[in-house]
Amino acid sequence: MKNKLVVFLVAAIALLVLPLIFQQAGNFWVRILDVALLYILLALGLNIVVGYAGLLDLGYVAFYAVGAYCLGLLSSPQLTESFATIRSSFPQGLHLWVWIVIPIGAAVAGFAGVLLGAPTLKLRGDYLAIVTLGFGEIIRVFINNLDAPVNITNGPKGISQIDSFKLFGFNFGKTHEFFGIDFNSVTMYYYLFLALVVFSVLVCYRLERSRIGRAWMAIREDEIAAKAMGINTRNMKLLAFGMGATFGGISGVLFATFQGFISPESFSLQESIMIVAMVVLGGIGHIPGVILGALLLSALPEVLRWVSGQFDLQLITGGRLDAAILRQLLIALAMIAIMLIRPRGLWPSPEHGKAAPTPVTK
Repeated sequence: MKNKLVVFLVAAIALLVLPLIFQQAGNFWVRILDVALLYILLALGLNIVVGYAGLLDLGYVAFYAVGAYCLGLLSSPQLTESFATIRSSFPQGLHLWVWIVIPIGAAVAGFAGVLLGAPTLKLRGDYLAIVTLGFGEIIRVFINNLDAPVNITNGPKGISQIDSFKLFGFNFGKTHEFFGIDFNSVTMYYYLFLALVVFSVLVCYRLERSRIGRAWMAIREDEIAAKAMGINTRNMKLLAFGMGATFGGISGVLFATFQGFISPESFSLQESIMIVAMVVLGGIGHIPGVILGALLLSALPEVLRWVSGQFDLQLITGGRLDAAILRQLLIALAMIAIMLIRPRGLWPSPEHGKAAPTPVTK
C-alpha cells in the first residue's frame, strides 16, 4: 500500500512539473501534451462504448463535433452576426461562460448518443460499425452545409473568435506568473485538461466496478446470456452510448476553447479511426492501456513532424519523399508492429474467469 502511495505521489509531481520543463524548449512541446490530454479524454469516452459494452462505434467524432460547435455558437459572435434578434439582445456577441457551456455540450452530445443508439440496438459487429460511421459523416456534412439559407455554422469557413476558458475571472488564455515563474496559456490549459482527465479516470474506474459496468461487460461477452440473467440490454446499451458521447461532448468544448477556432475539417472520419485505434492499440477495456494508446498515437505524429522539420527530407531526397507521407507511413508501421507483437494491446486488461490450478495431492 505504501509503495502504491509513493508511486502516485511521484507520478503526480512529475505531471505537475512536466509542462514547466517542456515550455523551456518552446510552447510546441506543451501544446503536444495538451492535445494528448484531449485525446486521452476522447479515448476514455470511447472505451466505455467499445471496451466495456463491446459496441464498435466508428462515428464517435460526431459527439466531439457537437460539443465543439455548442461552444462555438454560444461563446462567439457567430449567432449575433446571423440573427438580428440575438444581435439586438447581445450587441457585443453571445459570450456564455465556458464552464456553463460544458454541461450544455455534454448534455447535447449525450442526447445525440442516445439518438444514435436507439435505432442500432439490434445491430452488432460490422453492421453497427457501418451505421455509426455513417452517422459521423452525416454530422460532419450537416455542419459543413449549415451556412445556407441561414448561416448558423459558417460552413467550411468555420467559427472563429471563440472565447478562452475563464473561471471566476481567471483567464486560462493568458500568461500568468506564480512564484516568479511564467505560466503560458498552453501551460494553463494543460493543468485544466489534466484535472478533467484525472476526474474522468476516477469516473471510469468507478463505472468499471459498478453494477452498470459489470452489466456492460456481460453484454460484451455474451448478450444473449446477459439478457437471460435479467440484464436490460436495451437500456444498458443506450446508457453506454449516452455516457460515451458525454465524454466526447466535453472534449469538444475543451478543444474549441483551446483552439479558438473550429471547422468541419477537424472532425473527419480519420479522427474517429484514430480514436478507435488508440483504444485498440492500448488495450480494450483497460484504463491504463487506453491512456497509453492515446498518448502514443496523439504525440507520435507531432514528434515525427518535428523530426521531419529538423531534417529536411524533401531537400535531402530531391523532393521525392514527402515528410507528411513518411510520417503517416511510420505511424502505420508502428501500429502494425505493435499489434503483431502485442495482439491484445500494449497494456491489456488482466484476464478474468480463469480457473485456479488445482493442487496436486498425493
